[in-house]
Formats: sequence, C-alpha cells, structure tokens
Amino acid sequence: MTDPAARTCTAFTGVKRICSGRLSAVALEAKAINDRGESTPVLIFDDATANLIEVDYRGSRGDVLKRLFHELPQQARVEPEAVRGRGRPRLGVVAREVTLLPRHWQWLSSQRGGASVVLRKLVDEARLANIGKDRVRQSQETAYRFMSATAGDAPGFEEAARALFAGDEHRFEQCISVWPEDVQDHAKRLAKDALHNQSGA
Repeated sequence: MTDPAARTCTAFTGVKRICSGRLSAVALEAKAINDRGESTPVLIFDDATANLIEVDYRGSRGDVLKRLFHELPQQARVEPEAVRGRGRPRLGVVAREVTLLPRHWQWLSSQRGGASVVLRKLVDEARLANIGKDRVRQSQETAYRFMSATAGDAPGFEEAARALFAGDEHRFEQCISVWPEDVQDHAKRLAKDALHNQSGA
C-alpha cells in the first residue's frame, strides 16, 4: 500500500519558504513551528497541484502522522482487493452512461472489439495527443493557485497572471521580480512547463 503522506509538498510561513519534501516530514516541521506559537500560520502546498493541505497539529508527532494517513480523502487510499472468482481479471473499469448519435453507435458496432474497446483506444490516443497541452494547462493552474494564495495582493500580480497564461516567460519574470525571493522561486518552478512548453500547446 502506498502511503499518501509520502507525496511531496512545500511549506511557507507568510512569504518565507520553510521546507520541501514528503508530506509526512514537512508536516512534522510545520508542527514544530506551530507548537512554538508563531503568529504567522504555516501553509502547506501540494507540489503537484498547489492545493493547500490541512494538517491537525494536536497531540504528539505520532498522532499527527496517524491522522495524515487516516484523514486524507478516500480516493487517495488503496482499498484491499476483493477476492476474485474465476474468469478474466478485473481491469478496474467503471460503467457509466455514454450518449451518442445513431451514426456513432453504428460505426462503433462495426469496429473490431466492440464499442468499449474502441472508445478506450480513442480516449488513450487523445490523451497521448494532448499530453503537451495538458502539461501546460496543469502548470498554469498550479502556479496561479500558488500565486493567488501567497501574492494575490502583491504589485504586478494581475500582469504576472496574464503573462503566465500567455506563456510570456520574460514578462512573467519581470512582473514577479519585486516579490519576496522564496515566492518568486517557487512560482517559477511551478510555472516551468507553462512557460517553456508552449510549443506543445
């Protein structure tokens, strides 16, 4: 079973970066700061999404780590696999309704393997074809989320956001150059794909 608390993240107090690494280690560092009674709250950002991660610092270090695993969203956990019977192995497929026009169903039914196989292949092909665009979009959204949380009131924020979504690296760096150094550095790291891979968009 993969420990969800092993995902990587970065912690800030205000505009100062404290540490980066596995969530379990960062959370313990944040707990130490919280236990000292610092006036500025610690914000922990998921490195992949820049979503804020809430941590309950009550109790011992062991208590914090236990809650990190047990209180994470259900979808982050790996459930025990059900006992299999005879037949083909389960592929983890999910049944959902698909609404298509008659001509689409007619075409699908004429393809080798049937509608489900063809649809899965089409989705996989589309995912591969759009991987560059998806990477750029994810980078844009992640960087913007972090910037909004740490520099939403900073000078040049609106212009920096426009440069981010336009893929204008020079203008982006110009706009954030007056921001605190740690915020600048992390924003640049999160925006890397958005600013360097526009050719794939």
